[in-house]
Amino acid sequence: MPPPGKILRATLAVVAVLAMLWVAGSLSLRADLSVPTVEPVAPGAATIEQPWTHFAADASATQYSRVAQITADNVDSLELAWLYRTGEMQRRPLKQIQSSDFANTPILAGGSLIVCTPWNRLIALDPVAGTERWVFDPEVQADFKHNKFVCRGVASWRDRQAPSDAVCAERLIMGTQDQRILAIDARTGKRCEQFGQNGEVRVRFSENPEQPPEVVKFNAPPIIVNDVAIFGSAILDGYLSDRPLGTVRAFDVRTGALKWTFEPVPLDLADTAWPSRTDPQGKRFGGGNVWADMSADEQRDLVFLPTSSASMDFFGGLRPGDNRYANSVVALRASTGEVVWNYQIVHHDLWDYDLPTAPILIDLQIEGATVPVVVQLTKQGLIFVLHRETGVPVFPVEERPFPSSELAGEHSSPTQPIPTTMPALMPHGLKAADAWGATPWDRGKCRQEIERYRGGGLYVPPSEQGTVFFPTFIGGPNLGMRAYDPERRLLVVSTNRTANVLAVAPNSHPDETATGPYRHGFTKNLLSPFGAPCNAPPWGMLTAVDLEHQRIVWQQPLGSIEKLAPLPIPVRWGTPSRGGPMLTGSGLTFIAGTMDDAIRAFDTRSGEELWKRRLPAGGQATPMSYVANGRQYVVIAAGGHARLGTTLGDYVLAFALPRRLVDNTPAGGR
Repeated sequence: MPPPGKILRATLAVVAVLAMLWVAGSLSLRADLSVPTVEPVAPGAATIEQPWTHFAADASATQYSRVAQITADNVDSLELAWLYRTGEMQRRPLKQIQSSDFANTPILAGGSLIVCTPWNRLIALDPVAGTERWVFDPEVQADFKHNKFVCRGVASWRDRQAPSDAVCAERLIMGTQDQRILAIDARTGKRCEQFGQNGEVRVRFSENPEQPPEVVKFNAPPIIVNDVAIFGSAILDGYLSDRPLGTVRAFDVRTGALKWTFEPVPLDLADTAWPSRTDPQGKRFGGGNVWADMSADEQRDLVFLPTSSASMDFFGGLRPGDNRYANSVVALRASTGEVVWNYQIVHHDLWDYDLPTAPILIDLQIEGATVPVVVQLTKQGLIFVLHRETGVPVFPVEERPFPSSELAGEHSSPTQPIPTTMPALMPHGLKAADAWGATPWDRGKCRQEIERYRGGGLYVPPSEQGTVFFPTFIGGPNLGMRAYDPERRLLVVSTNRTANVLAVAPNSHPDETATGPYRHGFTKNLLSPFGAPCNAPPWGMLTAVDLEHQRIVWQQPLGSIEKLAPLPIPVRWGTPSRGGPMLTGSGLTFIAGTMDDAIRAFDTRSGEELWKRRLPAGGQATPMSYVANGRQYVVIAAGGHARLGTTLGDYVLAFALPRRLVDNTPAGGR
């Protein structure tokens, strides 16, 4: 996606002088980042309550913390408790910084707050003072040409068979950019020598010696179930027509030994998904990988995979059929890798509508019964609720017909599954009559632009002419852009809302062993002559959904163009974002991710915006929270995002209430 910052900035001069566009009621964007004096605590000495132990808070991926010290009544008193810089801005050349994504959500392990930089440097911080305790640098290969540097998080594991003070009794498990898996002592930052060779296992993703190593990498944390660490992988989109296989791998957490593998694009003729592919050599397409985080039900010995599309993304002529297991929620037996059930959300994906975030595992009250479910969000803004043990939809889903492809050799699916009672989180499609502009002139230009392309409803296939594409492959929701509050029984989701044009071009050198008649598709933003989106704002939204009653409770534009405008006009139109919400036991929703470099707090029940602070860089990550020494901290990684146009940096910030308020406020959950 071209930089959304460019999309908006070109039109802001027009916006700034149009008084009609003033929207009242936005809270001021305070930027007081002065740090009070903090007394360091000896390593491991802090008393930690309600720890954040997983990338998404817990194995169920709720992004919910029961801590309740910060409330709607006192949230406006939050101050910066500490600020830490990883040093990557000084360590790396600008080109590398611009090709990185500090989308890390830290975890608590070994008594420290564990931060992972985009180059897989692990940093242990004092959770009270934010001071550095140890640093582990795996010295990853840094001359990549085809991919970003990302480390979204790490996983922790406690050896119940070992004394608590034993070496590597608590360890961190991390996959790297250069195809290694590492085990690190959470207390000391030293390698766990009994894991693999000197604390690491090297993984071979391809037998092709000409394939650059960064085409496939680890960038999301594994999910650990009992003593098994399960890894997906990230595969560079659009680089290879015969994209590598999206193999899911499980390793013994103690030894590093490979336990099992699962192929989302099956190679075995006996596999039940084999009829969904046709190439017996298994060479023409791959993908189906799990690039996002995963969730797990340890009691049921289940791990839940949100899989991506099979390759190529926008042309499927060489992969006829539904491509089952791709674009699916797949439930595996965590101990063996056996498929327990799978539910496909997009048949024969032509839009890069891979599943961008872990399924949430919750219990719902339905007709007087407690039902264990899996809640899967999609880039299309659809919500699928599946029975956790069977994969059967809990609420009605029907196969609806959609337009067929006009491309030679393409085999688009005639139907797609659509939830019929669960509300969609955003509009689907963009017609010429829906064109938006700041003036009648640019609105008319947008209308003409939309009319040039094939109609833009949901699941309209790509074309040579170009197809209006809304929601896009960015979403809608994307990685981590959802959380669940079990007390208020609300799902909170952030969505992006800008339109694209999606097209494919003929291959100038057709080769049936590679891409066939068409090469990889491409997209462009659907913009007015001023550079503004041709669809109406809001361009980012925060939504709360009551899943049990299948209704939207509230919606709020997320983000303002105040920072981007030539005049500080607090226009609440929302902006595209990266990074999701974090919910607390006191009923607060904390979220950053927007283009205005801000972090906000909303009332989870009502959607009212209660607090907002300017960050020194874009907070394109999900916040986390914990209580240490009786004080609740809200922590966010702020590194910016070059393609989103936010300020670049290498900050980790913690916000907390002043001590005078903490002493009179309980820290626990309700």
